[in-house]
Amino acid sequence: MDGVNIELDCDKRALDIFVESIKTKLPPLSRVEQIKVTQRAYKYFIDFQIISTDKSGEVKAQIPPDVAICQSCKEELFDKDNRRYGYPFITCTHCGVRYSIINSLPYDRQNTSMNFFEMCKLCRDEYSNPLDRRYHAQPIGCWDCGPKLSLYDAKGSLLDGDIERVVENLLQGDIVAIKGVGGYHLVCDATNAQSIQKLRQRKQRPTKPFAIMVKDLKMAKELAYINNKEQTLLLSIQRPIVLLRAKKLHTLIAPNISQIGLFLPYTPLHLLLLQKLNRPLVATSANVSNEPIATNKDELQKLSNIYDYLLDYNREIVNGCDDSVVMVVREQQIILRRARGYAPVSIKLPFSLEQKSLALGANQKSTVAIGFDNQVILSPHIGDLDSVESVEYFKENIENITRIYDFEPQRVVCDKHPHYESSKYAKENLGELSIQRVQHHYAHILAVMAEKQINSKVLGVSFDGTGYGDDGNLWGGEFLLCDYRGYQRVAHLEYFRLLGGAKAIKEPKRVALSLLFDIYGKGVLDLDTPTTRAFTKEELTTHYIIWQKGLNSPLSSSVGRLFDGVASLRDICQILSFEGESGMMMEEYYDKNITQSYPFEYRDNRIYFLDMIEQILKEPDTTMAISKFFNTLVEMIYFIYKEFDLPLVLSGGVFQNRVLLGLVLDKIPTALIGNQIPPNDGGISLGQIVAK
Repeated sequence: MDGVNIELDCDKRALDIFVESIKTKLPPLSRVEQIKVTQRAYKYFIDFQIISTDKSGEVKAQIPPDVAICQSCKEELFDKDNRRYGYPFITCTHCGVRYSIINSLPYDRQNTSMNFFEMCKLCRDEYSNPLDRRYHAQPIGCWDCGPKLSLYDAKGSLLDGDIERVVENLLQGDIVAIKGVGGYHLVCDATNAQSIQKLRQRKQRPTKPFAIMVKDLKMAKELAYINNKEQTLLLSIQRPIVLLRAKKLHTLIAPNISQIGLFLPYTPLHLLLLQKLNRPLVATSANVSNEPIATNKDELQKLSNIYDYLLDYNREIVNGCDDSVVMVVREQQIILRRARGYAPVSIKLPFSLEQKSLALGANQKSTVAIGFDNQVILSPHIGDLDSVESVEYFKENIENITRIYDFEPQRVVCDKHPHYESSKYAKENLGELSIQRVQHHYAHILAVMAEKQINSKVLGVSFDGTGYGDDGNLWGGEFLLCDYRGYQRVAHLEYFRLLGGAKAIKEPKRVALSLLFDIYGKGVLDLDTPTTRAFTKEELTTHYIIWQKGLNSPLSSSVGRLFDGVASLRDICQILSFEGESGMMMEEYYDKNITQSYPFEYRDNRIYFLDMIEQILKEPDTTMAISKFFNTLVEMIYFIYKEFDLPLVLSGGVFQNRVLLGLVLDKIPTALIGNQIPPNDGGISLGQIVAK
């Protein structure tokens, strides 16, 4: 299955016209990667046919992603004279579910969860007519033969009613679980403060922002400032959540920040719901903290204490797929979570792989990838491997992608961190194969190089929260000279201790206290600062002993942790309720009119920054302190960049910070960052697979 094989009975002129038409008149969801023309023995054709797929040979065709409802189906959905009027699963060859229903390739109905729905005569006629928009539309169905909705209460009892009753429930302040394309959402009225607060309390999500689904672009523009690039993304067939600058929203939607994540309805069910509701909806993934999105009723039962009602349907979700999240920085698309609409994705490499390879990614923002020839298939976002359920979901994704592609790896690649669940999986389940361990920050840079098809050496700047370094320390503020054969660490932030190890990742006050100990030693016990006030006197004394002896306090060069430390010193954030919270809150303090920066030293390939920390502590104004901190990070990058006459590549989760990324792109316009692959650990598996 190499793709599409077309046999034509024609002369050379007709062939040239046909090939040109393929290139210039593609159907909406199609993409041509290459066209190869060969002459065959003569056959006489009397009609046009799509014949059964030949399953012989290697599977190289791409898995089609799920995409939003098309305009034609949308018009039929609201056309009272159409037989699919109001049908919540209307679809055609130009839109609808794909990856989420596939069991195996080729993408034929019998290989999907639509196999259990027998087409009625009218649907069968459309499916079989080459002139019809639904010709070979695998998820085709209607009121008579397709999937159907069901409404339940939280106890699982079947109720009368569907969309109209759900609208009534939402207007009354209830929380409803709704089955989407790749999993369930928990939704409530985004204009009802009591509903939002109830959802936060029940989901135990105190401050992490909620995504908002809006009826149309007009409603989106009432809530946020939207430029042309952002509008294009909102209206795209992928329908991602787009991070935007908020105009107005209830503070409970995104506490402490002025960004809002908006997305438009992408299924006919969502359209019908929002058309009747006519107000924005909180729409957050239905999952237990640190677990993957629920894809069936059994998994959803764990959340029955959160939702009041469940709107379900009887088509199985074969492959779970969360909503994608994107933002625009300096007119560049930055994907933060690559999932529904964008994934799986095929990446063409600037070289061919020597072996069929399976890459297992990292431990956070997990993805997996398979590679063969000059192609890598990257899975959708899997999530953090912090629970038994998430590890099982990780294994399912490996099984799914290898099953769909009938793929047997010859080589396995994983992270160097010995305690990552992905690394343990490689050792425990794939030990008979050749296992290659690739350093985390090197993989970050390689991912961008692969996306951009760079074959030369680059200077990579990899800033993130945590990654296992070659010296056993926790890296995260790295400058690497890279090509596909290896790397050299040419600079990094000076190490500091993370008091309490993993606890410091969630408690910025621990990072800041360690930095204060580096500057003032035992004198910290007599300091009066926002950080020291966050501890008791006894805790300060204990932590000083821990810092002094290096007990459970690994060394780190992480820029992500440095953000946390600065946030604590300025009393912006002492305890995190979600990853990246300190950086998002610090964005609110940046003033573009402040151009000054703090001093730093560079010697012996290390960047020393404690003078900056001391000045940040003493700075009278927090806006000044935070603005100068951002500017200093940019100056550090620029200082090292000038030392090397090489392309600059940026990667790592810290570059999800739109202020920092924008400032670097302003200072160094030629800097490269991934536009198709997330800068966070979602791109690690791609980088791993191309390491030689």
